[in-house]
Amino acid sequence: MHTQLDGCPTLVLNADYRPLSYYPLSLWSWQDAVKAVFLDRVNIVSEYEEAVIRSPSFEMRVPSVIVLKEYVQPKPRPAFTRFNVFLRDRWTCQYCGKKYKTHDLTFDHVIPRSRGGATTWQNIVAACQCCNMLKGNYLPAECRMFPIRRPDQPTTHELNSIGRAYPPHFLHESWNDYLYWDTELDEG
Repeated sequence: MHTQLDGCPTLVLNADYRPLSYYPLSLWSWQDAVKAVFLDRVNIVSEYEEAVIRSPSFEMRVPSVIVLKEYVQPKPRPAFTRFNVFLRDRWTCQYCGKKYKTHDLTFDHVIPRSRGGATTWQNIVAACQCCNMLKGNYLPAECRMFPIRRPDQPTTHELNSIGRAYPPHFLHESWNDYLYWDTELDEG
């Protein structure tokens, strides 16, 4: 029973009916979703047809979409993490322009630390291992390796916008109306 239910994550929407985050997509386990329902912190928007939890005196469908009753203000600036740098740079080496999987990327100090470069949003870029080794301890002008895009600190909104281009492997049909409703529509 639990194995079947473990394949039923719940999409969590803020009180404005937008996901708390797109990447990673704001998902809770069915257990956390049910707990939030009982604590009266969320409203159920949609449920799984076949996923039901039962006790001797109670039965409930597992929520597929819930909305928070109180709005959570998004942080204006995301955490400075390796993952968020890769997301900002779209898993693309900022020197050769090729896309890589997370485990094949490193990050590079545009101005090397040994040359006074800081570990900040403005000095870190995603780099493949080959380009990172090639650039080494050189300044961009010394090795003629310049980042494709100038590194900067993204906003949470910018990272969420980028993240929407990378949907998770599992998207339940009940989520469709809430994931992409604020995207620009094509004219024509």
